[in-house]
Amino acid sequence: MSQHIAFVTGAMGGLGTAFCQAFDKAGYKVVAAYHPEFDDKEAWLAEQKAEGFTNFIPVACDVGNYESCVAAAAEAEKLAGGVIDVLVNNAGITRDKFFTKMDKGQWDAVINTNLTSVYNVTQPFAAKMAEKGWGRVINISSVNGVKGQAGQTNYSAAKAGVIGFTKALAAEMATKGVTVNAITPGYVATKMVMAIREDILQSIVDTVPMKRLAKPEEIAGLAVYLASDLAGFITGATMNINGGLYYQ
Repeated sequence: MSQHIAFVTGAMGGLGTAFCQAFDKAGYKVVAAYHPEFDDKEAWLAEQKAEGFTNFIPVACDVGNYESCVAAAAEAEKLAGGVIDVLVNNAGITRDKFFTKMDKGQWDAVINTNLTSVYNVTQPFAAKMAEKGWGRVINISSVNGVKGQAGQTNYSAAKAGVIGFTKALAAEMATKGVTVNAITPGYVATKMVMAIREDILQSIVDTVPMKRLAKPEEIAGLAVYLASDLAGFITGATMNINGGLYYQ
């Protein structure tokens, strides 16, 4: 079988980088989708090269814009030399505010980037995966999409929507050789999280029964497993990886 090709959105963030590196180590071609306005492609590629990762294929993609996603899909297939058969919908933002003070722009930005994006990115790839008879769609939700979180009605709603999308698409794709699953991480030790003031970070860790944050590579390892042939009988699942923060 030809080499599988993984397309990772939000690739140049902390968790996205872990996904890219894990799939590269597992032998996949990796397309690193980045936002042309907010990500520094050259700096990220230089950092990856310094760590020994030299094969990433960067593609600009505004996940909140459908036309941009269609163009990115076509460019990814051209540059990678084949059909994308593993998709990791990882891109996301937060605009936290208590609901009574949340403005429409904060709601729309999070719903568009975290939920509508899953349609925008998946739609150009899904039919081709089905036609090929093999594919993996891995959607990154959040523990707050299953338990809710004060100050995050927009984020929690979007991430809960990702889970609903996952279950419905899994049902549609079940006979096509395409699995669709969601990962719901808890708090992860990305560079952004580790930059939080020490006392606040400690208060977050104290809420986790395992008394630590997830390592990015632990989340990425689950994604690589879900993309493997060994996970071929798992579809429509919500995979909790949160250190016991929430039991479902």
